Amino acid sequence: MSTKITRNRALGAIAIGAVAVGVLAGCAGGGTNDAGNTDGSAEAFTFWDPYPQYDETSDWAKVIDACAADAGVTVERTGFDTSDLTSRALLSGQQGDSPDILLIDNPAVSTLVEAGLLTSTADNGLDAGDIAENILGASVVDGQTYGVPIGANTLALYYNPTVLSAAGVEISSVKDWASLNAALEKVVAAGKKGITFSGIGTEEGSFQFLPWYWGSGAELTELDSADAVSAVELWTGWVDKGLAPNSVINNTQTTSWEEFLTGEYAFAENGTWQKAAAAEAGYDVIPIPGKNGGAAAAPTGGEFLTLPVQSDTARYEKSAEIVSCLTATDKVVATDNSLNYIAATPAAQEAQLAEDPTLEPWVEAVNAAQARTGDNLGTKYPVISEQLWTAVQNALTGTQSAKDALTAAQQSANS
Repeated sequence: MSTKITRNRALGAIAIGAVAVGVLAGCAGGGTNDAGNTDGSAEAFTFWDPYPQYDETSDWAKVIDACAADAGVTVERTGFDTSDLTSRALLSGQQGDSPDILLIDNPAVSTLVEAGLLTSTADNGLDAGDIAENILGASVVDGQTYGVPIGANTLALYYNPTVLSAAGVEISSVKDWASLNAALEKVVAAGKKGITFSGIGTEEGSFQFLPWYWGSGAELTELDSADAVSAVELWTGWVDKGLAPNSVINNTQTTSWEEFLTGEYAFAENGTWQKAAAAEAGYDVIPIPGKNGGAAAAPTGGEFLTLPVQSDTARYEKSAEIVSCLTATDKVVATDNSLNYIAATPAAQEAQLAEDPTLEPWVEAVNAAQARTGDNLGTKYPVISEQLWTAVQNALTGTQSAKDALTAAQQSANS
């Protein structure tokens, strides 16, 4: 399929929405620098990422500068909020002014591919190497790979050892849903609170629900399966029995974490990004258990390094060189530790564990995780996700039974 045709058709469809971010016109452009500066200065490449919190003095900025220097160029880096970056990337592509390198949230990769804005690794020279297939899957569309991960994060089950000990619960006993339910009941009977999580009606809610959904054996192509119903009933059962608070209906991941930090709860579902705060509070972590045991597949989070389409295709070589440097094991270990990510290759994961053995549960969780847009769902995923979080909300609030809510969700997804 012609990239040009796909790009024009897709961009026409998203142009109206992209106009809302017209402020982009004032931003530094992408691959428009001359490919050889006559004044002898190093050639400049543009780099956009979703980390506005990291300025030029941060470890992240320094490693980018080091990789650019190794390639004999300079990098003009701009950090945008994650929620804004995709829209800006779409509009810049429409204007023919894309950055040379774009670090983008993994579910957005398929959106930009459909718009014809990203080059494949076959065209740009990027090497996926031995990146774990389950992590790389977020950038694979119709058999082509369109980026490489800087690292991955995911969800796991934090626990409070003090609360569990007081209730007579050994964490080693929590192996599946039945044993987790038994632990929650003991904790509540002992006067403490069971589990908190984010069930809000947004992508955040779907993100938190997916480990239980996939852990039941359900697939996103069949929202109304018996397994899917059992996953929704697990959550609704916790709320109905008082094992989880009613606040989960509106909780974000941040507010549910704040609940957990009160010290009243036995468990909280949350991500890699909370591991430092958890260690400080004396909490520990296990992978989320599947219905019948083993680690449930949680969704992979994290961003992918991609090379947007440029009119000057000669620029891809240096861009790929910078990206290859950023994804080298030594750089990945340095940056992923500061970004709270788990590395995407076995060698880099081993290096991380050598520095910090407490990452073992997170490595296990990441290796069991899977991409939300995997199974070639691509841009179908946002539609499916919205129906899923709507169904969960309707079940949690008692508006519909789990079965009826998921039946309606599947019908809406089909239409």
